[in-house]
Amino acid sequence: MIRKGLVLVSLIGLVLLLFVSGCTSTQETSPSPVSSVQVTETIAPENNDVLEYRVGIDVPYPPFSMMDEKGNPTGFDVESIEWIAKDQGFKVTFIPTAWDGIIPALQAKKIDMVYSGMTITDERKEKVNFSRPYWVVNQMVVVKEGSPITLDQVKNGSVVIGTQRGCTAAIWIDENLVNKSLMPAENLKLYDNTPLAVEDLVSGRVDAVMYDSTVMNDIIAGKPVSKIGMIETNEEFGIAVRKEDTELLEKLNKGLENLKASPDWEALKQKYKME
Repeated sequence: MIRKGLVLVSLIGLVLLLFVSGCTSTQETSPSPVSSVQVTETIAPENNDVLEYRVGIDVPYPPFSMMDEKGNPTGFDVESIEWIAKDQGFKVTFIPTAWDGIIPALQAKKIDMVYSGMTITDERKEKVNFSRPYWVVNQMVVVKEGSPITLDQVKNGSVVIGTQRGCTAAIWIDENLVNKSLMPAENLKLYDNTPLAVEDLVSGRVDAVMYDSTVMNDIIAGKPVSKIGMIETNEEFGIAVRKEDTELLEKLNKGLENLKASPDWEALKQKYKME
């Protein structure tokens, strides 16, 4: 009887030992359902709650939007929207887009905003909404070094003028010279970007080039080109968004307000030699 009892006790002990060992092995190789749920709840808000917006930029448009030697977006506008994104809690990616198709791209939802030195105009306001203005420019006119052409000749439409297609310089020339029959339409030469127009200026294919004042300084640096004056248009730059994106517009306005009140605003202006 005593031996049978000992055998029975030993068997019960062995079963318990195997059971405990099995539980330990299971805990080491796979998490419990409770642990899995806790991890998901911790990670999900970080991955899913941060909005990401696609920013349409026109490059090269120094000092507002450019590509560095590694192909990364840089410039005053690029760094400004990165600051605003951090301030307002969203992310941004940059989509280089042809300027004459940048508003259609916005309307087609290929991009979510245009932050690349876009002038606020009544015509554009019919298609998009703009943030508060963040910069003001006028139109600079340049000619080939040594040219006798004057600003008055440009204003009266007696020369061949080059500029970027779809920009406000092109709009000004069209409205004030071509439409008023001061200049033949064929004397307005349009280019995909202003550096190409300046190349043709140096080559003698156009007599003058007109473009945004802040940008022109970078484009003509080191080239045999001279400034002959400014046409005051007092254009205000703003960030363009789709009409229905009112929440995004509020974020951009608030972010701009915070940026301009920050010392980082002056630091950006100095970095990109804006004034």
